[in-house]
Amino acid sequence: MNHWLLKTEPECYSWSDMERDGKTFWDGIHNFQARNNLRAMKIGDLCLFYHTGGEREIVGMVRIVKEAYPDDSDPQWSWVDVEKVKAAKQVVGLDDLKTYPQLKDMKLFKQGRLSVVPLTDLEWEFVERLAF
Repeated sequence: MNHWLLKTEPECYSWSDMERDGKTFWDGIHNFQARNNLRAMKIGDLCLFYHTGGEREIVGMVRIVKEAYPDDSDPQWSWVDVEKVKAAKQVVGLDDLKTYPQLKDMKLFKQGRLSVVPLTDLEWEFVERLAF
């Protein structure tokens, strides 16, 4: 199983929306590297749900329930479907994440504009202990 971090603007689709819906499609990715990351996702992979913008924090966890399929309006892009797993017991902000040497190489820091990033097993386990 692989692990990922999915970024979303809370005013576009927030954790509250995810809790209400329970399941949704993950769309709006128009960057080739992020798209390729979506296409690498497998059913059962777990993802951190991350609010961008002014919040910049991990707020929940979702699971991939449908692997990549073509965007309705432009098949060069892809969507995946996710379902809610659980809310973070402790929301973890970007500034807090940056304080841990174990996370110093996290792609979230190195490719800050990328909206879908892979996580190493170490990163996943460490953040899971912090947030959930």
